[in-house]
Amino acid sequence: MAGEPQEDCLFCKIAEGHVPATVVRETDTTVAFRDINPQAPIHILVIPKAHYRNAAELAAAAPQLAADVLRDAGEVAAEEKLESYRIVFNTGAGAGQTVFHAHAHLLGGRGMQWPPG
Repeated sequence: MAGEPQEDCLFCKIAEGHVPATVVRETDTTVAFRDINPQAPIHILVIPKAHYRNAAELAAAAPQLAADVLRDAGEVAAEEKLESYRIVFNTGAGAGQTVFHAHAHLLGGRGMQWPPG
C-alpha cells in the first residue's frame, strides 16, 4: 500500500535506520544521503520516509510530501554550497529507476550537459 513501509525496499530500510547510509540531512518526512555510486562530485538522494513507488505516485498521493522532497533538496544544495545543481527524478525502469521508492537525485559540483542521458 502506498505510503506504508515495504519490507523488500532498500530505501524504506534506510529511512527506518535498518541499513546504514551517509545521511546528510533528516527531517520528520525526508532523509537525504550520499549516493553509493555517485554520478557527480556531489550526488545526494533525497527520499520521502513514506513509501511511494515513483515521483508520479508521490505527487498524486502526497503533494505536500513531494514539496518536502524538493524543498529539502534545495536546502541540502545550499548546505553543500552548490551554486548550480540538477534535481532528477527517474520514473520507471526505462528512465533508469532501479530502486522503486520515489527519490530525487541532487547532482552538482561539475558542469551538466543538456540534454541529459
